Amino acid sequence: MRSIAVVGAGAFGTALAKVLAEKGVDVKIWAFKPETAEDINTHHRNQEFLPDAILPTSLTASSDLTEVVQDRDVVLLVTPSNVLIQTARQLLSIPCIAEGKAIIACATKGLIRLPSGDGQLLLDGLENYLPGFYKGNMVYISGPSHAEEIAQGKVTALVAASQNPMNAIIVRELFTAPTLRVFSSIDVSGVQVVAALKNVVALAFGAIEAYAEKSNNIGDNTESFLLSAGLNEMMILARAMGSTHFETITGPAGIGDLDVTCRSKYGRNRRFGRSIYEQNLLNDFADLDDLMANVTTKVGYLPEGVFAARTAYLTAQKYNLRTPMFTAIYRVLNKELDVESAVQELIYGV
Repeated sequence: MRSIAVVGAGAFGTALAKVLAEKGVDVKIWAFKPETAEDINTHHRNQEFLPDAILPTSLTASSDLTEVVQDRDVVLLVTPSNVLIQTARQLLSIPCIAEGKAIIACATKGLIRLPSGDGQLLLDGLENYLPGFYKGNMVYISGPSHAEEIAQGKVTALVAASQNPMNAIIVRELFTAPTLRVFSSIDVSGVQVVAALKNVVALAFGAIEAYAEKSNNIGDNTESFLLSAGLNEMMILARAMGSTHFETITGPAGIGDLDVTCRSKYGRNRRFGRSIYEQNLLNDFADLDDLMANVTTKVGYLPEGVFAARTAYLTAQKYNLRTPMFTAIYRVLNKELDVESAVQELIYGV
């Protein structure tokens, strides 16, 4: 049984660490806040990020990154996307990383935001900072997987994708548990792209869902129609951004993650989309640039779809692709279009 360091004690990292520890894996988890590590070690809880879960006594935590990562067989990065590169820089001084002894996996969802405002795939960004022998050897983990349900023991499917098939299999076997079904893939770009783009569709779905509650001509039929349109646009963009396997779109990482992100009560992007219509939330921001710069501070959580929307729009423009839903949500976020007008455009093409 391999040992693992889980770098990030948010809800998702804690839930995965819980399942692995319950399986008998030697797990250490890194928490940015010392008080979070103390809560896990002393009370076997993570009250701030996963309050309803009771954690195994074998799961230990620390706010010392070197202490957690050193001599681990696998290092799983689950920090928010906006601090992922900062975390990677800190890993460089740890011998097992500097010498390439540990397999690095990443379960962060979203994109790395470049100074230009564009987005970069997570593993591409990590490869720019980590030693060269990690290029093509890291593993990306995604799938329909809300942390709350993983912690509750609800059966969940994940995909472990890597250009190195052996590393994908190692991570697949490590994470497979009675309540975790894990599949391996070599479509690394595709799995990363759909993990980011489904958040954009969820923003649109949340806004449309809220609008539907006050409309006489929008119902479940309409929402499913728009959901399928979003899936089709995800497929178009994923191919343009390097996806190699159609099964990525039709499997857990694609349609599975899209469905749960749009329909689950736990979805932050769906919640943000609803707030755009119900609370006129965008009134607090001048445009998309302002939204991207201040959303976490003003809203209190990170809806990754806000950042992925710009990348989706720019990619469609670059390759001259027709993506009405992604264009509409971009224009809504940039305050060029209101939700009602966007819905009319998507449904009637006007």
